[in-house]
Amino acid sequence: MEGLELICFQIISFAGEAKSAYMGAIHTAKAGNYEEAEKMIKEGSNVFLQAHKAHADLIQKEAAGDMTETPNLLLIHAEDQLMAAETCKILAVELIDTYKRISILEAKEA
Repeated sequence: MEGLELICFQIISFAGEAKSAYMGAIHTAKAGNYEEAEKMIKEGSNVFLQAHKAHADLIQKEAAGDMTETPNLLLIHAEDQLMAAETCKILAVELIDTYKRISILEAKEA
């Protein structure tokens, strides 16, 4: 495996790892461990940046006219996974904030 195919699988792998971290952060926050959830968001973001960098390098290569392979369905899938990971992060951050607010309100009622 080399070239475009390898880059696509790198993007897919990194994006999947980032999504897993974001989902883990949601579950961790739901259990009330907000510091650990924030840490998981940061870990996911670091992995996401690797996926983003691989994708950006591919775009730069194409812009420079160095792309010798035709974009294919695997690349579309990789880009879809990248966007899904980004969406997952946005939702995870919002849910963590929501869980924090619920926790504060519940503490006031007790």
